[in-house]
Amino acid sequence: MRIATITPLALAAVLTATPALAAPASILGKWKTDDATSVISFYKCGTAICGKIDQFLVKEPDGGARDTKNPDKAKRDEKLLGKRIFWNLTPDGDGFEGKGYSPQEGRYFSADLAREGSKLKVKGCVSVFCRTVTFTRL
Repeated sequence: MRIATITPLALAAVLTATPALAAPASILGKWKTDDATSVISFYKCGTAICGKIDQFLVKEPDGGARDTKNPDKAKRDEKLLGKRIFWNLTPDGDGFEGKGYSPQEGRYFSADLAREGSKLKVKGCVSVFCRTVTFTRL
């Protein structure tokens, strides 16, 4: 009698259990940008992940590349090398979601990053307009 009562309850628990979500593949490390002009380094920053410009693969202008298109005029003389351009990246499904900044355009965007082997799909959206680029693991 006891077995007949426990078995249906155990079966119901198994059938209604929510499967555990797997953590997305790590994006920590160095990635070459799609235009092959720089290397972005992703690193832990608190409980999230951040990304900064770690290296330029093209010659910088004398005095270093500057953030000349930044919407904040006070930041336009800041050097780009070492600049954090991704922040608050946290796991979201099979990737990461957070914020980003494009120095080439001087725009902040919502960022979605998903690793596919040695490739990193980086989707940036401003309002309803989105663009996706692919970084390559170094």
